[in-house]
Amino acid sequence: LPAGAFARRPPLAELAALNLSGSSLEEVCAGAFEHLPSLRQLDLSHNPLVNLSAFAFSGSNASFSAPSPLVELMLNHIVPPDDRRQNRSFEGMVAAALRAGQALRGLQRLELASNHFLYLPRDVLAQLPGLRHLDLHNNSLVSLTYVSFRNLTHLESLHLEDNALKVLHNGTLAELQSLPHVRVFLDNNPWVCDCHMADMVAWLKETEVVQGKARLTCAFPEKMRNRALLELNSSHLDCDPILPPSLQTSYVFLGIVLALIGAIFLLVLYLNRKGIKKWMHNIRDACRDHMEGYHYRYEINADPRLTNLSSNSDV
Repeated sequence: LPAGAFARRPPLAELAALNLSGSSLEEVCAGAFEHLPSLRQLDLSHNPLVNLSAFAFSGSNASFSAPSPLVELMLNHIVPPDDRRQNRSFEGMVAAALRAGQALRGLQRLELASNHFLYLPRDVLAQLPGLRHLDLHNNSLVSLTYVSFRNLTHLESLHLEDNALKVLHNGTLAELQSLPHVRVFLDNNPWVCDCHMADMVAWLKETEVVQGKARLTCAFPEKMRNRALLELNSSHLDCDPILPPSLQTSYVFLGIVLALIGAIFLLVLYLNRKGIKKWMHNIRDACRDHMEGYHYRYEINADPRLTNLSSNSDV
């Protein structure tokens, strides 16, 4: 979609909903929707977007981000094939479009399901204070450590089902608990039930924020598989002993030093291989002469006749 794609005479001033899902779109340029002043609902799902401009939902002038009338934005399954990503972060491209100036401050529903997201960039939600519904299900999110929900005070539903979350840490738990109206959905994540899970388990037992929390089960370690998180206590949540980071660093440094010493030793041997070979031959000859002399003396001492003969010869 180029800039001004919907410029018409007369203008489409009353168009409130636009569904472009499954249209094989690969690029949405800056200002593509700027001539749709009443557009409240936009669906771009199921388009392999190789290029989504940071100003796709605002004006075409990159120096000015005009407010968008959008209230609902659907961007489900817009991830392009791996060979079309142009060596840049897909997550970063989408995040740039969501936080461009003040353009989407009125957005209330955002759907980003099935996009293979591994992470959410920092401050991706910072410019969306009016958000009420956020759908991130069926991605590959492994952590929410760097994402802040603090400013989403109107958030009512947060869908995080079918991701790769292993644990939610204290910072995330506190932010979710502080949101007055939110309902969080966490089903079908591979929760790791070790010592790092203790705070989350304690939080789950107290909070009413998580919907269907009784269905949450452990995926790892093997001995805990399919155990309900709400049934766990501190005695179940242990970690294999690990070395302190400082000691781990020391062992790594020692290993590197020993490897360097070994490499230098082998290099010296290689560079002096001819001299070493000559030295080995000399040692072998000396040992052989010594052994032959020893063997000769042994034979003389063992045979009396040879001993007498040797004595007579001396006389």
